[in-house]
Amino acid sequence: MTLAPAPPAAASVAEAYACCEAITWNQARNFAYGIRLLPPPRRRALAAVYAMARRIDDIGDGPLPAADKLAALASAREDLGRPVPREADPVLVALADAASRYPIPMEAFDELIEGCEMDASGTAYDTFDDLVGYCRRVAGSIGRLSLGVFCTSDRETAAGRADALGVALQLTNILRDLVEDRDGLGRVYLPRQDRERFGIGPRLEGSPEDLSALVVFEVRRALPYWDEGLRLLPLLDHRSRACVGAMAGIYRRVLAQIQRRPATVLTSRLSLSGWEKAWVAGRSLLGRAP
Repeated sequence: MTLAPAPPAAASVAEAYACCEAITWNQARNFAYGIRLLPPPRRRALAAVYAMARRIDDIGDGPLPAADKLAALASAREDLGRPVPREADPVLVALADAASRYPIPMEAFDELIEGCEMDASGTAYDTFDDLVGYCRRVAGSIGRLSLGVFCTSDRETAAGRADALGVALQLTNILRDLVEDRDGLGRVYLPRQDRERFGIGPRLEGSPEDLSALVVFEVRRALPYWDEGLRLLPLLDHRSRACVGAMAGIYRRVLAQIQRRPATVLTSRLSLSGWEKAWVAGRSLLGRAP
């Protein structure tokens, strides 16, 4: 998938980037702490990537009927495939400019769309490998897209590690949002084989003890992806490493909370406070491990 640079004047491109940054600061939550650590040109480019990814994700998680979601996702795929973006769409204009400046693998957006189509179609997962395949589409793709904006000493090796880090983040999200996804979106991502192993039903029916044991089991399954994903950091320059370290550090600490208190995710959504997130970002800028 390619997207040619947009033809509008520099002021219009600047306005497009400003729109993407506003979307990012308002909606990115945890990711914004890391993105702000990048130099301004790369920060703007990553905000454009995030704004487009957010648009796609919002379709998949939105209130439209499944058929309408699939149609909207097809439209997004068509927009990304246009040789010249619509000038009236600031997200596409900014993304086109970013893609002309950095080696952003635009085909990864198609994988993200595939993952959201799986959500819209109500895809369920029998095995952990099936779930990882979904995570690679919806989050590994974001890791690889982001890598296009970062400075790296070995882009080929870094791509695999960025993909693994995306999977780690998504598995953490799934565990954090178990109840929210089930009750709000009607989705249970945990694999059927794993649920049956602990005597848990398709809607997470089961005793608190068995559910907690299942959550801890899934945390342990996520850890190898964290180990591999964090090996990305030595391949990045200082500011890119700080950005990734901040984002990863926040989610890694959430996973640690889930591991310590697995029953909590069955009733509420774990998160770090604002000062904890700022502390993680500060450590990352100083080169400290997540």
